[in-house]
Amino acid sequence: MVGGVALIGQRGDSVVRVGGRRDRLGVAALWLVAAVPAGLALWTAVRASRFQVLLDYWHVLAKVTADDGTLLPGMVATYHLDQPFVVPSLLFWADAAWFGGDNRVLTVLTVVLLAAVVVLLPAMLPASLGAVRRAALTAGFAFVVFSSHLAELWLQATNGISWVPAVACGVAAIVLAHRGRAWWAWGMAAVACLCFGAGLPVWFAVTLTSAVRRERVWRVATPLLAGLVVVGFWLVTKPSGPQSLATSAVDPDRRLSVFTAVVGGLWSADQPVVAVIAGGVTVAVLVVLACSVLPRPGREAVSGWLGLGAYGLMLAALVALGRTTTVAVAGGNVGLLGRYGLAAALVMCAVVALVAVFRPGLPVRYLAVGVVTVGLVTHAIGGGKQDSARAAYAPLGVAAVALRVEATNALAALQIEPSVIPAARALGDYPFTSDFTLGCGGPELGQRMDVASARPLPGPDSTESSKGVVDTAPVAADSLLSGWAVVDNRPPRCVLVVDGTGTIAGGGVTGLARPDTPQPGWRAVAAPGTTDLTVLVLADGVFYRVDTDNER
Repeated sequence: MVGGVALIGQRGDSVVRVGGRRDRLGVAALWLVAAVPAGLALWTAVRASRFQVLLDYWHVLAKVTADDGTLLPGMVATYHLDQPFVVPSLLFWADAAWFGGDNRVLTVLTVVLLAAVVVLLPAMLPASLGAVRRAALTAGFAFVVFSSHLAELWLQATNGISWVPAVACGVAAIVLAHRGRAWWAWGMAAVACLCFGAGLPVWFAVTLTSAVRRERVWRVATPLLAGLVVVGFWLVTKPSGPQSLATSAVDPDRRLSVFTAVVGGLWSADQPVVAVIAGGVTVAVLVVLACSVLPRPGREAVSGWLGLGAYGLMLAALVALGRTTTVAVAGGNVGLLGRYGLAAALVMCAVVALVAVFRPGLPVRYLAVGVVTVGLVTHAIGGGKQDSARAAYAPLGVAAVALRVEATNALAALQIEPSVIPAARALGDYPFTSDFTLGCGGPELGQRMDVASARPLPGPDSTESSKGVVDTAPVAADSLLSGWAVVDNRPPRCVLVVDGTGTIAGGGVTGLARPDTPQPGWRAVAAPGTTDLTVLVLADGVFYRVDTDNER
């Protein structure tokens, strides 16, 4: 019984209850399984880059911070990417002011918020399912929410803090509505709207949840009207025109493709067709389950799951409406971007829970094996996305040096707001910290070194195990320099740029993947105003000079 109403599909003694040592061991084992994906995500978050490489972080920090480092409250309330961004703006500023802009602080916070989502979801499962089934479903939720598809959320906090607070608050609102705590649900929905555009549709998910629960009319009408007012206010006040790179054409076919790819994104790493098919099937299954349970007595038991599924679909629709593009993107469909997999995760959790509640007589072993298998398979499919995200972010690490040497032209090429430099310096945001380093284990900016003692590195046509080249010619200050280098068939430890006096004027990052060569690439930048520049790489304590083809 749930609230005095028979559970959907419940038949006699088909509900399994915990009793005995075997069940207790099963519950403990399943909770340990649930901890595995969360632990992996936390381990990744702690080991992530310290530096905030994404341009959105620096754009927001420049907007909400005065040159002396103080917060500009009025700017916090302005839109970012045409969406509310109050909470992430405050978190970005707080991280810069209190933790030196450490990316890892916010990546860990992202994991904690997602863990809260996993902990909240079982609160919507009927107690009569039994502890073993609830534990099995929780393990499945954990694998889906912490799927490797979503790794970019806890690799770079700009992505995680943009999306996860809004979605976490949205899920909390749905859970509270499911449990009849209307005022708390509305409060969480309001907070979600202050986080990001992903929070806007939660009002309608709360409305659906309350309606399925057969709440009083005013409890159903209030979130509906609030949602209409919030969305209407946003439409009136947001900047006109499409978002960056998004198409303004109606293009229903392309938008439908993006929508279904978002919903099915957990089933494909880089094949849009697979994601689209999986998304279509997922939507169909969700609709069939909803149509099956709504007419039955005891539908209150699934109210929150229907709301959660609807919320995930609305997030996918927002991506299709606001992010569909004709520009080529990784994977061939913008819906396959890792951060959008959070919408797919919510829909998948809703589908799995609806099946479990709709069929309480399903043997525990089948449910446990099935749920965990779905989680493991989707997690494994996304394994390559984590490596792809790291490879995509690695070249942006050169921005740390560009900021430190105030190379404004190079920053502009990286699409990072150069005006953030005074604010970042005042806040003590990395790289404006005492522990900033070029990564060479000794030589740092402003120090002198003997360039003549560096060994010349053979050019790209050499058959030797050590060779390299500077692709960008001439080697100029305040510009992005790139090339590749290998020493004894290994990438060098670091790269430096030295001026004509032997003073270290810049540096960058090494070991980068390049599409045009299997050799490890590097990227560097030198301070404005420096001349007669030379690129050096360090390997096994020895410096090597890297030349352009024209200098050989």
